Amino acid sequence: MDILNGETDNYDGVTVTMDEPMDAEVFTHRLRASLSHWREQGKKGIWIKLPLGFANLIESAVTEGFRYHHAEPEYLMLVCWISNTPDTIPANASHIVGVGALVLNKATREVLVVQEKSGYFRDKNVWKLPTGVVHEGEDICDGVAREVKEETGIIADFVEVLSFRQSHKAFLKQKTDLFFLCVLTPRSYDITEQKSEILEAKWMPIKEYVDQPWNQKKEMFKIMAEICEKKCDEDYVGFSTVETVTGTGKKSFVYCNADHAKSLIATRDQASSSSSL
Repeated sequence: MDILNGETDNYDGVTVTMDEPMDAEVFTHRLRASLSHWREQGKKGIWIKLPLGFANLIESAVTEGFRYHHAEPEYLMLVCWISNTPDTIPANASHIVGVGALVLNKATREVLVVQEKSGYFRDKNVWKLPTGVVHEGEDICDGVAREVKEETGIIADFVEVLSFRQSHKAFLKQKTDLFFLCVLTPRSYDITEQKSEILEAKWMPIKEYVDQPWNQKKEMFKIMAEICEKKCDEDYVGFSTVETVTGTGKKSFVYCNADHAKSLIATRDQASSSSSL
């Protein structure tokens, strides 16, 4: 039987990755035979990954009941639910993760701020915290430090997450934006602006940053600015990181109360020291 090669997943699904050129008619014949075979096996979700160069197979797949699921620069993913049970195919990624950096110079009570050349804040004369989007496969704590260095040249170390907010239909008027406000401690202070995106960057007194008309008129920005000021004025505890591993052994981070994070790390270090004796 001329079945397409596929990899079975843990949910009774099959993923077919096309890696050899194929005539559309041949593909249709093999796809129909494969779908029949997989139905007999009790399979449910069938995924077809079409790399660039296989666009000639899209129409055939759609004709056989497949729909677009998502696309990346190098491939298109299609999916079809072939079981008589309710369709439980997960939706395409629904969120992007944004970060904002409160880079705090405690000695001078100044924060790092920027004015952007483009985007929402262009020509608004607003001084804002460095912000950006976390890359695929990048941790929040690493992404926010990268954004600070890219936009201002400042090298800073992640300390904790102060707060976060959720905004729906924020990206492409469809995706939800999760935005994490983070505190960082600078290791350098000389600014080098990212010429392509940043009009100007500077150190600004925290009070001046908070009191900007924009921050006072826009409620969400006012709340976030007041959280920044509170962090500067008192011992405001956020969420710090505890490095760990997932069930499959991948490096990951748990974000929790900073005091508890210190306690967890200290306990683990003590246990590690004891076991090595």
